[in-house]
Amino acid sequence: MKKDKLQTEFANAVTFVNDYTNPLPADFLLKLYAYYKIANENFENPGSSTPLINAFKANALFQAKNLSKKDAMKKYIALVRKDLGDF
Repeated sequence: MKKDKLQTEFANAVTFVNDYTNPLPADFLLKLYAYYKIANENFENPGSSTPLINAFKANALFQAKNLSKKDAMKKYIALVRKDLGDF
């Protein structure tokens, strides 16, 4: 997949998820969070005011830490398609 096509598809998947109105499971959202952060090379600490949420986010990032930016985008797209359908 070409880089531009991958970035466009990733951006479309992110928009689709952001516009999605039905409740989503926490484990699904945590995976998306980790893939998104890695894909955007944003390695700042989670910013929630709730320590438990920060711990879950940090754990999700830790589990995905070996992914490249490109692989994180691909996994984000694949997860959205698998669980929410095509966008």
